Amino acid sequence: MNSSGSGDANVTLIDCNEADHAAAILEILNDAIVNSTALYDYVPRPPEAMVKWFEAKRAGGFPVIGAVDAAGKLLGFASWGTFRAFPAYKYTVEHSVYVHPDCRGRGLGKYLLTKLVERAQQYEVHVLVGCIDATNAASIELHTRLGFTHSGTVKEAGFKFGRWLDAAFYQLTLAQPATPIDG
Repeated sequence: MNSSGSGDANVTLIDCNEADHAAAILEILNDAIVNSTALYDYVPRPPEAMVKWFEAKRAGGFPVIGAVDAAGKLLGFASWGTFRAFPAYKYTVEHSVYVHPDCRGRGLGKYLLTKLVERAQQYEVHVLVGCIDATNAASIELHTRLGFTHSGTVKEAGFKFGRWLDAAFYQLTLAQPATPIDG
């Protein structure tokens, strides 16, 4: 295992940007849409969707971090966004981690989520929330290993692939901010 903790000696952490990474992120997202219940979408997203996706990340000051190989290929990414659109939720974010299907099982999800938690500490996030399909044992195990706790399940929250899906929520509560403020 390398110092990055990814299990791959040739992995580098980067901050993703629209020009260089939108197509690769879209490929990873669309694979998750078509082949899994990691995203409760039905139809692959068109390239134009990434413009709004990155606009929302920039507008919210939300990071998009990626793991790239020695050739610069994006192997996976992690980010967060607004948990709920009310001011009192400003210290809580909903995160996501996606790994390219050819790169799973190499520790990249753990690496990315660990780095995202570190970034959350720098941004003074208090709670990270992950909404995970209840049948996604690998993601649940990853979150649990990193200290996330189950905070509830919304039964039959989604319907995909001809069946009802339960959305399980996992959260990690961080010590900061030291002095939270209203408003």
